Amino acid sequence: MLLIFTDLDGTLLNSDDYGYEAALPVLKQLQTLNIPVIPVTSKTRSEVEVLREKIGLTDAFIVENGSAVFIPISQRNLASPQTQNWGDYDLMQFGFSYTEARQGLKAVAEALNQPLTGFADLTEAEIHQLTGLAPEDVKRAKDREFTEPFITPKNFTSLEIEQTVNQLGFQVVVGDRFSHLIGQEAGKGKAVQWLIQQYHNSQPDAKIITVGLGNSPNDLAMLEVVEIPVIIPGKKCPHPGLENRGWEVASASGCQGWANAVREICNSLNIYLN
Repeated sequence: MLLIFTDLDGTLLNSDDYGYEAALPVLKQLQTLNIPVIPVTSKTRSEVEVLREKIGLTDAFIVENGSAVFIPISQRNLASPQTQNWGDYDLMQFGFSYTEARQGLKAVAEALNQPLTGFADLTEAEIHQLTGLAPEDVKRAKDREFTEPFITPKNFTSLEIEQTVNQLGFQVVVGDRFSHLIGQEAGKGKAVQWLIQQYHNSQPDAKIITVGLGNSPNDLAMLEVVEIPVIIPGKKCPHPGLENRGWEVASASGCQGWANAVREICNSLNIYLN
């Protein structure tokens, strides 16, 4: 059994226009072969649900930087005593609640003695201006359940922010424009490992091979726990934070690179895609 874990922005989706057209033929063939394609993203459940419907994904997905795994009710065999019912899904939660995330951001701001502006403090128009997201996508990006993105303060180094957050018992993914405050127990690697184990538990006699595709250091934890890690490069080269690891680098950026890499991996495993 092949499991494909994938980041979205800059990986399955182009970084500039969020396009995915080049990946559609491969995605359709994987669906026909019952090969799960599992998003692992910083996006919210609302954002991923819309994308899944557009491109035909039906399997579990991991949101908000590994804060939660959503398993469709139709795949209840992957649930465990730790999961809870969440509408149309069984939920495995690793991170804290959104209320706790907001409280955490306030605590970080006090520790830094610096006002911090989170998504909840921004209007939809302001987020649109900062991110370029379409208005309907802004609403879904604000529909957060486990983490809080905030504007990265420019008068602190990444290390200073990380140390302050860690001392308060949280984690942070520091970015150029936005950073994400997440729970101490959350993480893409942890969530991926847990879901892989659920597949093992549901099919103990099956040989499972895991693939991971990502484009940034935020994907490191995911790439480190799969058997076949693949780096999707930017327009010019791979992210410096992912270089010199001996991992495969896709032949193109974005969805075209994703499609090329997945097709090559499948062929190498004697799973032939058209």
